[in-house]
Amino acid sequence: MNTGSDGTGEVAMATDESKSEPALGSRAPQFIQARRMLHLSWQVGVFVVGLAVVVAGVIMLPLPGPGWLVIFGGMAIWATEFVWAQLVLRWTKRKVTEATQKALDPKVRRRNIILTSIGLVIIAVLAGVYFWKFGIEMPWNIKE
Repeated sequence: MNTGSDGTGEVAMATDESKSEPALGSRAPQFIQARRMLHLSWQVGVFVVGLAVVVAGVIMLPLPGPGWLVIFGGMAIWATEFVWAQLVLRWTKRKVTEATQKALDPKVRRRNIILTSIGLVIIAVLAGVYFWKFGIEMPWNIKE
């Protein structure tokens, strides 16, 4: 029976994502994946370490430190073992790439430069008025 194909019966995928992105799933060493209990304890360890890093990042959000960077680092740790974290990181990378492309658009860059310039002029005018009226004096020391 002729199926109309010249191939050996293999199905080709037509998506671009399958070529550029690695396959989903565990990246644990093969000897760990071969033993169920060892793999389960590996997953628990990865989850606990990733959770500690994510919690540290959340703590850094209101405090000094690279909070979002640490959170994404914890997600990357989780993505070494969990498919849901791999999907979240793929989505995040796609959105960051789209935002980067949008920010590099000449119209958007021109608008951002104009708005930044206007903001700096407003700040300079306000500072000039303050120094003209009060001189170099801290606001809490002004007696009027």
